[in-house]
Amino acid sequence: MWPPPHRFASRPRIASNISSRRARSPASNTARAPASNTQARLAMAVVCLNRPALSPRLAYARAAPRCCSLPTPSRRLARASAGRRCRWRLAVVAEEPQAVQQQEQRTAESDEAGAEGAAEASSKLVLVVGGTGGVGQLVVASLLSRNIKIRLLLRDPAKTVSLFGKQDESVFQLYTADTRNAADLDPEMFEGVTHVICTTGTTAFPSKRWDGDNTPERVDWDGIRNLVSAMPQTIKRQVLVSSIGVTKYNELPWSIMNLFGVLKYKKMGEDFVRNSGIPFTIIRAGRLTDGPYTSYDLNTLLKATAGERRAVVMGQGDKLVGEVSRLVVAEACIQALDIESTEGQIYEINSVKGEGPGSDPEKWKELFRAVQSN
Repeated sequence: MWPPPHRFASRPRIASNISSRRARSPASNTARAPASNTQARLAMAVVCLNRPALSPRLAYARAAPRCCSLPTPSRRLARASAGRRCRWRLAVVAEEPQAVQQQEQRTAESDEAGAEGAAEASSKLVLVVGGTGGVGQLVVASLLSRNIKIRLLLRDPAKTVSLFGKQDESVFQLYTADTRNAADLDPEMFEGVTHVICTTGTTAFPSKRWDGDNTPERVDWDGIRNLVSAMPQTIKRQVLVSSIGVTKYNELPWSIMNLFGVLKYKKMGEDFVRNSGIPFTIIRAGRLTDGPYTSYDLNTLLKATAGERRAVVMGQGDKLVGEVSRLVVAEACIQALDIESTEGQIYEINSVKGEGPGSDPEKWKELFRAVQSN
């Protein structure tokens, strides 16, 4: 089967980067946007591979300087959820008191579990690199919907506002940097970061995306090496999106795909990650489908689904050949952050027609575990 090229969106570096380097930390005087019904409904919309999550459109904000904050109204969401539970219980009271008691017990247990999950999410700060690319956009949207704190490292912050709207500085932070330039990666960018997801990449063959020295060597090798070299050893997990076929770039038909070195440089980047001493998980994606959603906003991202291709196929040993939904890849990256068995592992991933794991951690654990090397 012919291995079609991968497309990982890459953005040209903006000229304002140099002048804005004075602003090295998130602005302290950014006004917190008041929670609204629109925002509450947005927070409820979770990127799910099994069905679309509907949400209203976010208001756009002005492009921010080097480091800014772009809120998830969790309290309003909690009140809305509580209100639904109350209405449900009241409807049952007249029919079956015993069922009410059982439901109240389940609700209390669910609330306790939710509180534990919220505490865990609040202690996590995920650095997303390449967050305006095809997979990266979906990673960011899904993390926002889960109220997980994000620090986004990218070349062009102006595009972030149009994609993700205005977000609370306690949840969303921006840093302008180019991973191809080691000098851009200041240590303060990693302060407080617990996890890293890197989705950077470029096209396999010459295209407009190569403009500005955006070649596979510069993005997939120099960029990954610079990023990993700048990471502190305290990072709990780094997740790298790579490609199937990287170990066979000298073999047909993969050698055709590798005419300009994309598979070779991705493999070099993988090896650097593996030898960094920082816990890692590598996701080798098949040909990417669904998107990239580079001209839409967060509303569109949260509605996105994998259509009929929701079932996930995983492998190891670089044996899989096929294609995969970008939504599946994004979800795999997020799930790998917290599944201990994925540490130090490399997975190939495809998606096919059928019901998938959605965002269920237990189903993802089983998927990873089923193919894991001993």
